[in-house]
Amino acid sequence: MTTLDGRPGSALVVIDVQNDVVSGGHNRDAVVANIAALVDRARAEEVPVIWVQHSSEGMPIDSDGWQFVPELKVGESEPVVRKRYADSFEETDFEAVLADRGIGRLVVAGAQTDECVRSTLHGALVRGYDALLVSDAHTTEDQSEWGAPTPDKVIAHTNLYWTYHTAPGRQAGTATTAEVDLRGDSPAQTS
Repeated sequence: MTTLDGRPGSALVVIDVQNDVVSGGHNRDAVVANIAALVDRARAEEVPVIWVQHSSEGMPIDSDGWQFVPELKVGESEPVVRKRYADSFEETDFEAVLADRGIGRLVVAGAQTDECVRSTLHGALVRGYDALLVSDAHTTEDQSEWGAPTPDKVIAHTNLYWTYHTAPGRQAGTATTAEVDLRGDSPAQTS
């Protein structure tokens, strides 16, 4: 249902599953295993996998912390979008990568739930994309000492509101790793 003309395709977008980003992530190993399963399924179903990789002053390019976690391997033909802001679209080639592949629907997984995942979901929707969040394939670290809810509540709240999020001519929603339709062939998912 995307509002982008000529963009019927879907892609799995893996956001910032990097050593320093997920080292303290809630249910880190289970989330990374779910993302690995999604990547394997996407490749088997010939759904493009697009990797997003964050860098910052504290996590410079080519540092150990900047690398993707060892459980995940980027395929030779899979693009990597490098970013410096929470929203994967800001000052990157993400939009061009998606346009070149005719993608109008994003299936999103990764980290951190309350920063880069959330910003990219909203960034996608306002730009005309459909955006489906894989409810058991995103994580965040504990920021409760600074007044944030605990990570399990951040994840649950994000899943709750994204399940029911809407915009004219675009679809949001959630699905689990086991239930997600990567190609977008079935009706909108909101589990």
